[in-house]
Amino acid sequence: MNAPIDFATIKTRQQMAWGTGDYAVIGTTLQIVGESLAEACDLKTDERVLDVAAGNGNATLAAARRGSLVTSTDYVGSLLERAAERARAERLEVNFQIADAEELPFDDATFDVVLSTFGVMFAPDHARCAAEMARVVRPGGRIGLANWTPDSLIGRMFKVLGKFVPPPAGLQPPSLWGTEAHVRTLFGDSASAVQATPQHFAFRYRSAAHFVEVFRTWYGPVNKAFAAQTPEKADELAAELMDLLNSLNRSGPSSLVVPSDYLEVVITRS
Repeated sequence: MNAPIDFATIKTRQQMAWGTGDYAVIGTTLQIVGESLAEACDLKTDERVLDVAAGNGNATLAAARRGSLVTSTDYVGSLLERAAERARAERLEVNFQIADAEELPFDDATFDVVLSTFGVMFAPDHARCAAEMARVVRPGGRIGLANWTPDSLIGRMFKVLGKFVPPPAGLQPPSLWGTEAHVRTLFGDSASAVQATPQHFAFRYRSAAHFVEVFRTWYGPVNKAFAAQTPEKADELAAELMDLLNSLNRSGPSSLVVPSDYLEVVITRS
């Protein structure tokens, strides 16, 4: 019989990892994904919107730009600080609140729309997160998600990282959220409709080495993975990541442009 998964310990480690570096350096390049999701959810002025695992606030800003009443949450306070800086720069009114995606501190049916861009997919307990998002959105409201697919650059990058830092036994991979079947299973009877649209985002860097340097410095999980290696193993990890990037590069030797597929999902709450 398999031992139960210790979600609390896993979550604590993940929280530490995402607090390492500064995800906002990379996250701001993904802003277009938040804008696309806001349009897919057809956000309206004065709708109550919750951004879950908001990171540096891409979906938060997209919703606030459309006049929605936004509450932006994450369990890493430093990321919310970056999002708040961006909101102030645009004179956008947003309520920022530290919150765990698996234990949202809101009453049932509080929001018209719940969003998450490349956020909730990384929480360890998939079913619990889906249940919490469904709980806090009103019947007839929408849940909008942007999730990397298993075959995306990020999905494949995490497979490489897993060879050097094996994930906890029994834990479902984050990229499962990028499959329509898994999303339908998670939301089950709480969804009256699920619209899933394949999309892609292009990562743009000078070279594979430049990408690895940036992610190694600023992207928490990659930073932690490198920190756990001996110098020799760190070189191996860097080489494997660069091989992956170069194999997917559509720009030629002068630059790096790598498309990464993601699934854009709009769920209507039953």
